Amino acid sequence: MVTSSTPAPIVIAHRGASAHRPEHTLLSYETAIAMGADYIEPDLVPTADGVLVARHENEISETTDVAGRPEFADRRTTKTIDGRRVTGWFTEDFTLAELKTLRARERVPGLRPGNTAFDGLAPIPTFEEVVELALRHGVGVYPETKHPTYFRSIGLPLEEPLLETLERHGVRDAYIQSFETANLRELSGRTRLPLIQLIRADGAPWDRAGDGLTYDDLVTPAGLEEIAGYARGIGVDTRRVLPIGPDGRTGEPTGLVRDAHRAGLEVHVWTVRNENSQLPADHRLGDPDSPHYPRATGDVAGFLGRLLELGVDGAFCDDPAMGRAVVARVCRERRVGFRPWRAD
Repeated sequence: MVTSSTPAPIVIAHRGASAHRPEHTLLSYETAIAMGADYIEPDLVPTADGVLVARHENEISETTDVAGRPEFADRRTTKTIDGRRVTGWFTEDFTLAELKTLRARERVPGLRPGNTAFDGLAPIPTFEEVVELALRHGVGVYPETKHPTYFRSIGLPLEEPLLETLERHGVRDAYIQSFETANLRELSGRTRLPLIQLIRADGAPWDRAGDGLTYDDLVTPAGLEEIAGYARGIGVDTRRVLPIGPDGRTGEPTGLVRDAHRAGLEVHVWTVRNENSQLPADHRLGDPDSPHYPRATGDVAGFLGRLLELGVDGAFCDDPAMGRAVVARVCRERRVGFRPWRAD
């Protein structure tokens, strides 16, 4: 429950304003800032020459025009990433100069057809460009290290260039997140910036798959105490807080927020999306028989409001404007001061 002594929840722009612009582009991050995000979130993968760029995955056929570029046809290959075979084009096989010739496109055009109007307009941004944008506008950055064990195994570690960029720019308002545990433990000894242990609804951290530890283990009181030894908080699938039953509707809340707070951890939830198909059944709106129903906007504000009432400290939102509006409402109702947003 949010009380007058609770800090205001933060709005994290998930891959930028990805409900409105192709994800992980400066167009998306700029729109997120204009909508009032507290933090912009770049997922980080490296180029062949060791430069960090913002892509959801290192395989880029869904998010760029690379498949239609004949000069790169021979780069198509199959790799095993975290135990999964993936075929396509990978950032680590391109120099930054080569990647900069590509153009971004909407990853899920069927869900977000409006975003395709921006296909071909934006290049892949570097992490440095994202940091510079955030600093110009006075917002924080919330980078995720993608597949850190894999990239270290091929001689392209993420942590060193990540810290070097943040330190060189004097960044103080940032979180660093990872689904793995080992790189967060390493980072905890190298930076004072807050770290976030990401936790899926099921499965296990890739770097712990061999020793039997699962994400279920991490959300026990003992697991949370362990996380508190190296991280500031946890970033969890919303289903860890509000479970979804067999009928697709939300069930009774879990005790995770309470347990995490008792361990001294913040709780950030992911991902709050606008579309009916991305919401629990009891937060969908409209005519299910309509062909547009899956991508129609549901009761996303009501869903986020429930999560905030359960005490979460932040939310990853595809639509930062919606997130800002709901946070502002909750703060007004509970008389909580919230982090002021300064328009540039």
